[in-house]
Amino acid sequence: MRAIRLFFIALLAVVLILVALANRDIVTISLIPASMAHFTGGQWSLSMPAFLALFLAMVFGLVVGLVWEWLREANLRAESKVRAKELARLEREVGDLRRTHAGPRDEVLAILDESATRPANSKAAGLPATR
Repeated sequence: MRAIRLFFIALLAVVLILVALANRDIVTISLIPASMAHFTGGQWSLSMPAFLALFLAMVFGLVVGLVWEWLREANLRAESKVRAKELARLEREVGDLRRTHAGPRDEVLAILDESATRPANSKAAGLPATR
């Protein structure tokens, strides 16, 4: 798996270098339209190589997408947190119930419990008497 990852990274690096070499011309990027530039009191433009503008646009798109998805999934994370707390509470309750109701019983106490529930006329029924 590591070899596949390294191969993919090397291939990506080669592609990015080829794109950079093919797009070295200088381009001017205007941040504000020229008709509105006189309202802002300056020239809002940048001159840079075309590959740099392309790479910056890709990074900007990735950041916007990540923030968008993080905000979109905020309610899912909140619901998951609530359910995790509820699950932990229920697991504690089940553990408490198991400890209190499924504890080991003493054999002597079990025999005494059985004798207390037997009918009073156990001799008549043919059962041995217990003391």
